[in-house]
Amino acid sequence: MNDFYVGQKVVCIDDKFKNVSIDQLIRKGEIYTIRWVGLYKHYVDGEFVGIKVEEIHRGNDDGPEGYGAADMPYRATRFRPLVKDKIGDLRKLLAPKPDVSVEPEPKTPAKKKEKV
Repeated sequence: MNDFYVGQKVVCIDDKFKNVSIDQLIRKGEIYTIRWVGLYKHYVDGEFVGIKVEEIHRGNDDGPEGYGAADMPYRATRFRPLVKDKIGDLRKLLAPKPDVSVEPEPKTPAKKKEKV
């Protein structure tokens, strides 16, 4: 089921829906967080790996072009995992670090016990 998992950050790579005039809410280039991933069977579109994202709750798909599905997932192929900037991370490792000397904290003398 691809490499998607709940809690993962993904970026939308395809927000075009053929033959659909209703706004589907996702935007190409936007980052989303997966809240559900799994196989989904749709009576028109067939079976596909779908994801639901935290940022969008689609509600019931019962409009004029709807299919009656509740909070229908998006096809996972519309997203890709968000990739960290690996080259940037490597550059940070190679960057010289400033010399910072840490002075030890001064020791406080132990208190003497008094006899009472």
